[in-house]
Amino acid sequence: MFTQKCMSRELAELLFPNVDKTLEYYEEKFPERKFEKKSKITRLGPSPTGFIHLGNLYGALVDERMAHLSDGIMLLRIEDTDDKRRVEGSEELIINSLKFFGIEFDEGVSLDGEVGEYGPYRQSERKEIYQTAAKFLTEKGMAYPSFVSEEEMEAIRNQQEKEGVNTGYYGKWATDRDLSFETIKSNIEAGKPWTLRLRSSGDPEIAMKFIDGIRGEITVRQNNLDVVILKQNGIPTYHFAHVVDDHFMRITDVVRGEEWLSTLPIHLELFHVMGWRRPNYNHTAHLMKSEDGKKRKLSKRKDPELSLEYYMKDGYFPEAVTEYLMTLMNSNYEEWRMKNPEKSFKEFAFKTKNMSSSGALFDLNKLNDISKDVLIRLSVEEIMDFMLSWSEKFDKNANSLLNQYKDDLIKILSIGRDGKKPRKDLVNCTQIMQFISYYFDEDFEYVDKMPERVSNDDAKAILEQYLKTYNHSDSNEQWFEKVKIITDGNGFTSNNKEFKKNPEAYKGNITDVSTAIRVAVVGRQQSPDLWSIQQIMGEERVKNRIAEYLKQL
Repeated sequence: MFTQKCMSRELAELLFPNVDKTLEYYEEKFPERKFEKKSKITRLGPSPTGFIHLGNLYGALVDERMAHLSDGIMLLRIEDTDDKRRVEGSEELIINSLKFFGIEFDEGVSLDGEVGEYGPYRQSERKEIYQTAAKFLTEKGMAYPSFVSEEEMEAIRNQQEKEGVNTGYYGKWATDRDLSFETIKSNIEAGKPWTLRLRSSGDPEIAMKFIDGIRGEITVRQNNLDVVILKQNGIPTYHFAHVVDDHFMRITDVVRGEEWLSTLPIHLELFHVMGWRRPNYNHTAHLMKSEDGKKRKLSKRKDPELSLEYYMKDGYFPEAVTEYLMTLMNSNYEEWRMKNPEKSFKEFAFKTKNMSSSGALFDLNKLNDISKDVLIRLSVEEIMDFMLSWSEKFDKNANSLLNQYKDDLIKILSIGRDGKKPRKDLVNCTQIMQFISYYFDEDFEYVDKMPERVSNDDAKAILEQYLKTYNHSDSNEQWFEKVKIITDGNGFTSNNKEFKKNPEAYKGNITDVSTAIRVAVVGRQQSPDLWSIQQIMGEERVKNRIAEYLKQL
């Protein structure tokens, strides 16, 4: 009988006949990194499932800030032990998507191969390392083979539910825990598939204090589950793989979602039985959404804004998304930004202890507001360059227009950006294309109607006089004087104070008249400075627009 205290070398050799390396071999191959004590080594470990979301970027940004603020490094590890979930091209999607938002890795998987001396960085290529660690646990008496099938495991869970106890493989339910060596050998020789399970020695009645980098001191119960650490194909489960990888890659700090808190006792026990120092764990809160007055977790099924592709397709500027995530990561970031409007977010003293542990509320409207602030800090040339690269990938029609009219569009986008109160109305590429669509004769349309106080007859009179008096050489002041004359000559008033005192005496005011002209020229009631737009569009196009509108009237 193989007991907890004595699991023979013979069993380890039976289970792992081809494993000829030891843990000491890998300790020498992957030595402690030569960094300052304060430096943090972080990792992002996504699965190649073909979907990368805002939560991945959020976690990656935390990883990146922790590593680089401490003069450490961040690496990319692909956790691809589940072949069923693997989607072709996922690695490229992960790397390119994160790179789009400014996240680049110092080490690990890259598009040009692997970078670093602590690989392989794909879990599917690390089977030998995992099996060496598994053999070590078997020799130590802390792991054993289990021949329980999925059907048998399901029956155990059903019985546990009937008895009202916790489900899992533990205690009296762990029927393979004390099989004799002879039985194990006989089963293996008969070709029975097996998994390797941890022989847990934990007691869930014992509570332990644990310091989480985000949540502070929390209480966790000891693990008593004999969890699977190697699947039937010899590939490890997440529990075992990440422990082995984090140790040999010398990870100091792990950032992961709060959904892993329930399995933390398993991971703590695995580090303990392996005799390794565990990394610092930082469990982030879920990104939440407010709906019907309640908060819920962002959902892949319900919320398209969870996908990073959503922001890439709409053409959100990476700086804007990063800036917004920083406000979610540390509540004092916004105050810092107000005091340091010109500084890079990388100069902010980010701290995990200042992160929320109750769920960060994601608000698309706030992202849009922050995006406006970010874009006003960018030059028009930077905005145009980004729009060209965005449209090349996501909107070929926009790309053609942007290239054709690039010089004029830079002028259009520059209107009102100077001065103490610059215009803040640009959000993302899709919105900007809609915003400047009035400039293009291609697919031009009149979006808005005339102001309510301007009748069709008034509109005709105003626009006909405007055409007769329009002189493209007029200065802004000369142009506005002509608009005032047209206003006063058609029953409206250019004196707004007078209009407020005695509105019944007039059809409307100069705002109504200038808006009528604006609708005829750009198809909208609101736009940047009209005189400036006309100067860029040119006299012929302005007159043609007004003439066309008069035809429609």
